Amino acid sequence: MDAMDIEPQAGKGKAAGDDKDILPWVEKYRPTTLDDVAGHEGIIATIRKFISSNRLPHLLFYGPPGTGKTSTILAVARELYGTNYRNMVLELNASDDRGIDVVRDQIKTFASTRQMFMDGFKLVVLDEADAMTNAAQNALRRIMERYTTHTRFCILANYTHKLTPAILSRCTRFRFSPIATEAIRGRVDHVIEAEGVRISRPALDALLDLAKGDMRRALNVLQACHTAAPDGTEISDRDVFECVGNPDPADIKTLLDSIMTDEWGTAVRTVSRIKQGKGLALADILASLAEEIERIEVRPATRIAWLDGLADVEYRLGSGGSEVLQTSAMISVIKSGLELEG
Repeated sequence: MDAMDIEPQAGKGKAAGDDKDILPWVEKYRPTTLDDVAGHEGIIATIRKFISSNRLPHLLFYGPPGTGKTSTILAVARELYGTNYRNMVLELNASDDRGIDVVRDQIKTFASTRQMFMDGFKLVVLDEADAMTNAAQNALRRIMERYTTHTRFCILANYTHKLTPAILSRCTRFRFSPIATEAIRGRVDHVIEAEGVRISRPALDALLDLAKGDMRRALNVLQACHTAAPDGTEISDRDVFECVGNPDPADIKTLLDSIMTDEWGTAVRTVSRIKQGKGLALADILASLAEEIERIEVRPATRIAWLDGLADVEYRLGSGGSEVLQTSAMISVIKSGLELEG
């Protein structure tokens, strides 16, 4: 099995007394320039044109967590202001500061004043703005309109439907979709080299697959696995699955084979053994089982019956149903679907 055995390099996050050593890797390796931002080349190119022409509009970055929204706007701010970054940018997390008082006091005060001896506009970054109350959003709308000559706003949100139409209409929207696997791989490889992580290639592939386009998740899992591994030990794919609490694909295949081929009692015992031995919840098994079903060559009617039945099991489980009963229901769904194969 190939391994990526990289020795720590001097000067890359290993200096004694370096404050960065105590940071989580998602912060330690957060991009500082637009060139460092992984993926989203089209968005970066458009923003560069705005910056070069000095016509940056109000911005709305939206999309799933871990896709680079905050990193992108902070890189834009550093590119715009350089060493004067702290004086020209007001950064607020709206999930903490989301009331109308914050808008009227902090944001209005910052937006209404000009910075002495500095040309250009200031920047207000509102992270997780979809958590703001409607009253706060309505107050923000007027501030954006009134002080637009010397202040720009960047709204960051996971869901646009939680923002008022008035806010949406005042911003140029950019959707940050899940990051491509190869883009995440490039950034993770950089961290692996910088931190001297020993990780097998199957483990790296498993890490990227579990990240599902979320850079933050990939780096957090990598750091957790590296911290948990004994010194000099290579991280395996099993370590990655155990760290995330995700079922091992080999266990899911064993479970599915038993349900499809063994009689009922044996199948129940196999599922129970895997659940107890690996400490898995039925909800985790259902999600992995649905992915495994997508890889099996069966008739469309069988696949539809399986997915529809598993969705019902997941719904009942989430509504407080007994895990023991729903485990039997899961086995019943798979066996009943096989009857459609004839």
